[in-house]
Amino acid sequence: MTIFRRIPGELVVAAVGTVAIVLLPFVLGSTQEFYFAFVGCYFIAALGLQILTGYAGQISLGHSGFMMIGAYTTLILSLDHGWNEFATVPVGGLVAGVAGFLFGFPALRLRGVYLALATFAIPIALTGFVKKFPTHTGGGSGRPFNEVLTGFEAYVRVWPFAGVLFVLAWLVLRGRTGRAFRTVRESEIAAVSSGINLALTKTFAFGISAFYAGIGGSLYGITIGFVNPTPFDIALSILLLVGVVVGGLGSISCVIFGALFIEYVPLYAPQILEHVEKPFGLHLDPKAAGAPAAVYGAILLLVLFLMPSGVAGLLRAALRFVDRRFKLGSTDVAPQLTSTRREA
Repeated sequence: MTIFRRIPGELVVAAVGTVAIVLLPFVLGSTQEFYFAFVGCYFIAALGLQILTGYAGQISLGHSGFMMIGAYTTLILSLDHGWNEFATVPVGGLVAGVAGFLFGFPALRLRGVYLALATFAIPIALTGFVKKFPTHTGGGSGRPFNEVLTGFEAYVRVWPFAGVLFVLAWLVLRGRTGRAFRTVRESEIAAVSSGINLALTKTFAFGISAFYAGIGGSLYGITIGFVNPTPFDIALSILLLVGVVVGGLGSISCVIFGALFIEYVPLYAPQILEHVEKPFGLHLDPKAAGAPAAVYGAILLLVLFLMPSGVAGLLRAALRFVDRRFKLGSTDVAPQLTSTRREA
């Protein structure tokens, strides 16, 4: 067994990512620190969706709604009840988690695309609900927080939450609960035959996934310094699912690549279009309406075509290639050593 087989790929990605996250504030400016703080928020929310979709096999298009619950929980507790903003973050996760757990019960009868359509209604319904109580939520206009964070303050507050939640997800998924999730994903009949409580497992997966999304939403609201329904529309739910697929289903470490994709590809889509049009002699307007969305869609299709299993699949293929080369080199040396001994 070679060294590459002894070291899990997930561990390598997690270790490299941890070192990079610790060192990045020393080389980033304030604006980029803000961007990476948002990457951390998306990472947390996508990590929860990975647990639900990548491990438990349940598709959700409603996680922006659970992020909205977390954000408004933090907003109301901090502004109306005087709580410290970051002390409200776990509460925002718990409230969203309870909502997700309760939603899991009526969703038990649904599978596949029907479940996705049911979750699709969550952010839409919550947006209407928020607008009904403008005194507490600010209605459609929203409300600002009392404190405005610098980029560094946002960075060093978001990523410790992300680190703790990553470790928690790793512990959950490597134990009995994770095995139950994977069994349900592969075959519900086999799961029931193995003695797994199907209803409890599915609802727990929704609950823990919504808990992560709620914490991501709370931190997102604190980072941006303002909460209104617009950032938590259905488009964010689709972006989170895209991020999970780009990172690779069934890989929690590679969720970071999906979070980077969510934040940076739409942000730099006009610049990407400018660089692409010059070699081909095209005359496109990067500032035209819909241009960033078109670039984002084209890049997404390219990524899915080149990496159908996401970044995780690409890394696994790379490790297998290096492993084979290393093993081949070892076997080539063995006959030479044998022949040398015989000659001696």
